[in-house]
Amino acid sequence: MTEELTLALKKAQQILADADCLITEEQISAAFDRMAEDVTAELGERLPLIFSVMNGGLFATSELVKRLKFPLEMDYMHATRYRMETKGGELDWRVSPQVSLKDRYVLVVDDILDEGATLAAIMEFCRAQGAAGVYSAVLVDKKHDRKAFPDLKASFTGLEVEDRFLFGCGMDFQGYFRNLPAIYAPQGL
Repeated sequence: MTEELTLALKKAQQILADADCLITEEQISAAFDRMAEDVTAELGERLPLIFSVMNGGLFATSELVKRLKFPLEMDYMHATRYRMETKGGELDWRVSPQVSLKDRYVLVVDDILDEGATLAAIMEFCRAQGAAGVYSAVLVDKKHDRKAFPDLKASFTGLEVEDRFLFGCGMDFQGYFRNLPAIYAPQGL
């Protein structure tokens, strides 16, 4: 391993060692169980098309869909505002859906609803493509008053979390730690 990678590894390990665990793996699992019950009640008879918003939504989508016991289709899209930074910038569409949304019930799954500009833009895109209904599911909704639109909420939310920078469960810290099964907040951010 190069010296640069060795330094990056040590820095990442120190970030995790110093971080606060805000939500445990058990709490995450229970949140996904509740979300799956709610999604099933709403969409279980509608043959939904479920989109994972890459990269953060991959973890949440995987955990949610393995709990859904009804027919569904899956695809992905990639729109981001973060690009491995800790603050969001302008929306960057990298991959749009490759299947028709016309007359479909769509569930957009992402890791977090922070300010919500990315999720709102994705949902509007789905509506403009002729979806019969557009729903959203997020593992985490941050509690603050900086939402892109007043009273912006996901259709299905696992947990509400304090307003700190978060990583784990699909959320990254400088590109690392999306894989962690719990949610952490680094010190000082």
